[in-house]
Amino acid sequence: MTFGSITPLQDGFGRKVTYLRLSLTDRCDFRCTYCMSEKMEFMPRSEILSLEECLLVAQTFVSLGVDKIRLTGGEPLVRKDMPWLAARLRELPGLRELVLTSNGSQLSQFAAPLAQAGVDRINISLDSLDPENFHRITRTGNLPQVLAGIDAAIAALGARRIKLNTVLMRGINQHELFGLVRFAQARGVDISFIEQMPLGETGLHIADSFCSNQELLAELRQQFELIPSVESSGGPAYYWRMAGYDTRIGFISPHTQNFCASCNRMRVTARGELYPCLGNEGRVDLLPAARAGDAAGLRECIMQAVAIKPQSHQFDPSQTQPAVVRFMSQTGG
Repeated sequence: MTFGSITPLQDGFGRKVTYLRLSLTDRCDFRCTYCMSEKMEFMPRSEILSLEECLLVAQTFVSLGVDKIRLTGGEPLVRKDMPWLAARLRELPGLRELVLTSNGSQLSQFAAPLAQAGVDRINISLDSLDPENFHRITRTGNLPQVLAGIDAAIAALGARRIKLNTVLMRGINQHELFGLVRFAQARGVDISFIEQMPLGETGLHIADSFCSNQELLAELRQQFELIPSVESSGGPAYYWRMAGYDTRIGFISPHTQNFCASCNRMRVTARGELYPCLGNEGRVDLLPAARAGDAAGLRECIMQAVAIKPQSHQFDPSQTQPAVVRFMSQTGG
């Protein structure tokens, strides 16, 4: 494969990579039980990509045909000057969509600047509407602060460009299923349910808490009239329409409805590690080339990573040990 101005990144299984998830930091102001351990050791700042290096990485991916970038963390909004980067990314020729995933804690302050910078959509994590349960799940989070952030994001971008993400866990927050859907319904935003993934020693055993999306869908269809949809947001979610409402219900099901056959994405950590697959340890280090300002070297590294992209992950919710030793926050979701 040669390097042209626009060369689609195609792996050994015929899948084209068009979507980059770019982590700006492994730090977060929450310590969610399914994402982190209670006491985390974060990377030294000297080992993290600068925003200028992040921009160079993104430019290189876009030059190779990637047309969607999602900014992730940790919590990306704890990274200083993050709206500056968003504005520079939005200017990249060929970038169709710039999106962000956030825990919502900083959105009261940053929703308007992000909209002005050109962010197209924001996904916001919301795992409970009960303040005490929310604090148990996040360990440090403040629910009213997040709800205010959701309202700020809706005001800045509009309800149709906001989506809630929820990880429901048996015995922890599964009982909030209907309340969370009605919350999204009342605000006209979409909501997606994500099956818990076995990443890192978080202290929460997935074999005990795993709740399948097939089970959730069956529960929801007893309460709501749901219509299957072929709509896609360019990611792994499949959607159902709610009759009479704008809200869509999405399901991201790495265990029960494996989406690896259509995987179009790769992930770059805040340290510059390029992971072709969330559920495997294979990676290529972009930091040396990025730090040297070597765009040609970055292209070569990206092509190496595409070549080792596996056919599928190996998640198994019945296992008591995590499938991957790194935390979700380290990979960038």
